[in-house]
This record gives sequence, C-alpha cells and structure tokens, in this order.
Amino acid sequence: MLNEGIVLGHHVSFEEIKVDQTKIQIIVKFPIPTNQKDVRSFLGYASYYRRFIENFSKIALPLFKLLAKYVSFNWNDVCQNAFEKLKEKLSTSPVLRGPNWTSPFHISTEASDTTIGASLGQKDIGLTYTIYFISENLIPTELNYTVTKKEILAIIHVVNKFRHYITSYEVFLHTDHSAIRYLMNKPITDGKVIRWLLLLQEFNLTVLDGTGKENQVADYFSRLQNLGEVVPIEDSFPNEHLFVI
Repeated sequence: MLNEGIVLGHHVSFEEIKVDQTKIQIIVKFPIPTNQKDVRSFLGYASYYRRFIENFSKIALPLFKLLAKYVSFNWNDVCQNAFEKLKEKLSTSPVLRGPNWTSPFHISTEASDTTIGASLGQKDIGLTYTIYFISENLIPTELNYTVTKKEILAIIHVVNKFRHYITSYEVFLHTDHSAIRYLMNKPITDGKVIRWLLLLQEFNLTVLDGTGKENQVADYFSRLQNLGEVVPIEDSFPNEHLFVI
C-alpha cells in the first residue's frame, strides 16, 4: 500500500534503500569554515572516518593546505568543492549503516558551553560505524548549568533520542568527563541530578571515560551553533518507566 517509508532507520522505496535524512541533517547543515580553527576542527572529525573514504587525502588536500604555516586563509571554489564532497561521503554508506542487533551500541557524548553533540554507533572488527548524529543548542537556563550537569544533560538527551535502539541492549557510553563515572557512588544533594541518575537505571549502560582526542566526533558536534529554533532538551521519561525502576 506504500511506495516508500522509514524502516529500521532507513528510507526504503521500490527504487533503493538510502540513509534517513533526519539522521544526517547536522552534516548537511555544516557551516562553511571561516578560519583555520574551523577547518582543523572539521578535518579532525572527518579524519575519524577516513578509513571508509577512498582517496580521503586527495579529496581533503585543499583543506589541509589551508592549515600550513604562514598561509593566509583563502576559501576558494576548490576548497568549497572539497568540503562538499567530504560532507557527501560522510553522510552515505559505508560510514552510516543500520543497527546490528547482536552487537552492543556505543554512544559518544560531549557538551560545550552552548551546545551538546553525540553519535550512536557500533563496532565491527575494530571499525566504528555510525547510526545517528545529533547536535542541540542549550536554552538560557541550561547555559547556567555546571560542566558536570551539562555533561549529564547530554547523556539524558541522547538516551531519550536513541531509546528505540538501546532499550534492553548493552550500551557503552563514551565521555571525556570522568566525574560522571563516580556520581552513582557519591552522596548527591542536587534533586535534578538524582532524578537523572534514576532515569538512567532503566538502561544497561556502562560509562567509559577517555581523552578528548578519543571523542572527536561528539566534540565537533558540540561546538556547532545550530541555526534552528532553540527548544528545551527533554530531560524526563514517561512515568511508567520510573514505576518499573
């Protein structure tokens, strides 16, 4: 009765199977770099998946030239073409693929002063594949949170966003904020943090902390300023989930 639709996170039609566009909107809307710092940040993210991109060094060469010492920043058509081609490669297979329900999920999260970023993926024979990318701006109230609360808020948001993937499955959460690992074993007086930690008990979640270099994808997304409407991040689950806990 239908010619096309979203099935298991992919757009399926009688013609082809392709990536669901909602999962890659953040990539499609990447802002054009305006200085060397922006270029370096984008290349750091893109290089994380270079093993999947044929001729990556050749494609990205014009961007790498902008990072050379004593070179003035000149964003020309050649750089723009390289930027667009890398975005296209990063938003198609084999970087992105559907979930394998026999493997654990890996979530990388990062929070900056104004934005949170995350990616959902899995590992297969040592390679990290991606299923979903997200990036969200913080509202004025959330901007006043401490660093730790922002990092926990990012986790709450992504488990809500990825709920239909990770419920009842093993999940490894990667963060560069080591304090989160120890919050469960320390007395906490902040009611909001306590509620968030209780909500996380619903999932089979293991927190792994590492350096920022090991979390480049989420770190890059957490530094992007989204141009869309800023809305509060959903930080509560339906009551029936709390009742189960």
